[in-house]
Amino acid sequence: MSSKAPDNSVPSPGVSSSMNLQTAVLVIGAGAAGLRTAIELTEAGVDCLVVGKRDHGDAHTRMAAGGINASLGSRDSADRWALHAADTMREGGYIGQPRAVELLALEAPDRIQELADWGCPFARTEDGRIDQRFFGAQSFRRTCFVGDITGEAVLSTLVDRARTVGVAYRERIMVTRILLAGGAVAGARCIDLDTGRTLHIQTRVVVLAAGGCTSLYRRGSSRADENTGDAIGLAWEAGAELQDMEMIQFHPTGMIEPEAMSGHLVTEAVRGEGGRLFNAQGERFMKRYTPEQMELAARDVVARANYTEIREGRGTPRGGVLLDISHVDPARIRERLPQIHALFREHGVDITKEPMEVAPTAHYPMGGVVVTPETGATRVPGLYAVGEAAAGVHGANRLGGNSLAETVVFGRRTGLAIAQWLQDTGERDRPNVETEPSAAAEPPRPRDGSPERDPDPAQIMARLREMMWTHAGIVRHAEGLRSGLAELEELARDIPGRHEESADTPEQPAPAEVRFAVIAAEAILRSALLRDESRGAHSREDAPESRDEWIRNIICRREADGTMTLRCEPVAPIPPAVQEALDEHHALDYHHLE
Repeated sequence: MSSKAPDNSVPSPGVSSSMNLQTAVLVIGAGAAGLRTAIELTEAGVDCLVVGKRDHGDAHTRMAAGGINASLGSRDSADRWALHAADTMREGGYIGQPRAVELLALEAPDRIQELADWGCPFARTEDGRIDQRFFGAQSFRRTCFVGDITGEAVLSTLVDRARTVGVAYRERIMVTRILLAGGAVAGARCIDLDTGRTLHIQTRVVVLAAGGCTSLYRRGSSRADENTGDAIGLAWEAGAELQDMEMIQFHPTGMIEPEAMSGHLVTEAVRGEGGRLFNAQGERFMKRYTPEQMELAARDVVARANYTEIREGRGTPRGGVLLDISHVDPARIRERLPQIHALFREHGVDITKEPMEVAPTAHYPMGGVVVTPETGATRVPGLYAVGEAAAGVHGANRLGGNSLAETVVFGRRTGLAIAQWLQDTGERDRPNVETEPSAAAEPPRPRDGSPERDPDPAQIMARLREMMWTHAGIVRHAEGLRSGLAELEELARDIPGRHEESADTPEQPAPAEVRFAVIAAEAILRSALLRDESRGAHSREDAPESRDEWIRNIICRREADGTMTLRCEPVAPIPPAVQEALDEHHALDYHHLE
């Protein structure tokens, strides 16, 4: 799609009115992954700066509701870390990176206890242990929670800890380029979203913790200006590789009404607490798709079931299905699901008495930037990625509750690794990042030769979102994916080439966001076309079976001319302890909830 490689070189000296900053480590993204990385760095005495596009404490982590996984055994003493890893590998279609999965499961209990020690108000059992609830496709109760506001509680805890240790932070800052010198990170070019002023930040290390790319879809659980593919685009343009980009998780239950809330997440905790799915004919339809696990099957299974019911005419007039928890004691609903209860009451639905109308919504990318699991390092010296921006843990389908666990496990690991790398490499001279590049990119001109135009970024993004929902949604087909690539090529020609650093609002995306979205969309479409099978969240209508020869990862690489090429790599062997746990064939018996 790209015809020219981006200019990520350090600007040459010249006249500029931009502001200049300097730090040893720049962390892009102020959610749980970025803050946990920065806390570790600051406690190690490393100078770091966190920047985020939104106000401090308002990162997308707040939207995670249902819980965070760890094999504590509070409710089910038979649970252990290897079973957590086994569930993660199995539901990830066996293409998760085994070492990353192993580290997640091994270290999650310590990170949960750390959050509790820092003041996270986890629900407790009668004897004072951290409580745990059922979550989809997990063989035991291992999801720790704070009602249905777990993400908000975790983020608040990390914000408080970051302030305590003195993490430096600047809000309303968007990074538009990572700057390189000699192939290594040397800085970043940014925009202050309030003033429109350009910033240059000189740094040895950049950590990408800016989330994923599910705002590329017409209906998604992210807010409009989040998860637009910023981390993906920045990494790609800097020379890092991407992995498993075809694997986009569609959450089974997003709101339908009102229109302003379309796609807003209805947490899996509703089903974990006993919620049941019905079609418009009153049939509890999950018994047709997965009678063993019912509503607590893996997210891809439930999402496709909902999609099928709606597509085959058994959905509601507004294109949804019904999620009902009214059979549960109202006091328990208000205690365990306070946010969802209040949200629906605000829109005229009392979930203690009537069902919620829901439909699938784009929720989470399992793919992302290729990193080394132990360190978070990419192939670009000085460039790291963590959290939703990074690939490896989730494979073809993410277990609910694993995303929050991933942020704190690998945030800590990445911070430790960077501190060690800086110590090992010692101080070195860094290029002076002071000015803008001498020549800005020319704006695109119409293909019909008429005077130049400046297309509306919001219109381009709206077209892209509709195209991705149509051609790269819950169920895909080779013909549709090819059509999507053709439409994307047309869209890419309309991306504004100038005023890259212009202030944005949630209603008006910046041109850089559109540029990043196009990169992520191309990687999704090309990878989905190459994987001619169905696995996890990737469902090909023209290739419905899973095939063993596709237990491989798809890697996207940027060539020197800016074009995207793909290759496949085999998945590493599963560690013996995890394979042993897989062979035990544990599974949830949904009748616990009946």
